[in-house]
Amino acid sequence: MRFGKIDYLNMLPFDVFIKSYPTPCYFKQFLRLKKTYPSKLNESFLFRRIDAGFISSIAGYSFALHSHSLGIVAYKEVLSVLVVDAKNAFDKESASSNALSKVLGLKGEVLIGNKALQFYYSNPKKDFIDLAALWYEKKRLPFVFGRLCYYQNKDFYKRLSLAFKHKKTKIPYYILKEAALKTNLKRQDILNYLQKIYYTLGKKEQSGLKAFYRELLFKRIQKPKRF
Repeated sequence: MRFGKIDYLNMLPFDVFIKSYPTPCYFKQFLRLKKTYPSKLNESFLFRRIDAGFISSIAGYSFALHSHSLGIVAYKEVLSVLVVDAKNAFDKESASSNALSKVLGLKGEVLIGNKALQFYYSNPKKDFIDLAALWYEKKRLPFVFGRLCYYQNKDFYKRLSLAFKHKKTKIPYYILKEAALKTNLKRQDILNYLQKIYYTLGKKEQSGLKAFYRELLFKRIQKPKRF
């Protein structure tokens, strides 16, 4: 079980959950080692250096959706995926967000993750575009930035997914404090951000995902692949 993890604040609730969830010891050992950004995680997954993880939606397009499926979802706004400036530039850490910027026909620099949050909270003029907000404005649907995908151990990940969906995870003060120090964000700002993120893929979320995949096909935007 080689599980890769996105090293962003949007996975903080899952990080807290998995600490107490019963797994083989080597699962958590590998998880601690394999922390990186989305596009790098996609590459590891496609080359099977890992066999499971929260993969960018654009890289997980071929994996079936189930009632227990998990994702990284934002509804109406996300705060951590922004387009700024007039200069075109994609974020090397991103996959789905770069593609979403193209789908929405935007020009500018894409920022994702913790650095986007830092920009959001330090920019009182709010002179940027929140990609989840613009997607909602156009489609009236949530946007799914990532999906839990796996090549094997289906029963294990089904149980894990259902347990995570049904458990209300409270982030301990010390973990929140560590996250604030690491990201230079206020604890309350982190909590406000996490209220924008959820992980269940219901009917609306699956419709949003399918709408995104249709746009990729229509606009001929390439998906990540091995070769």
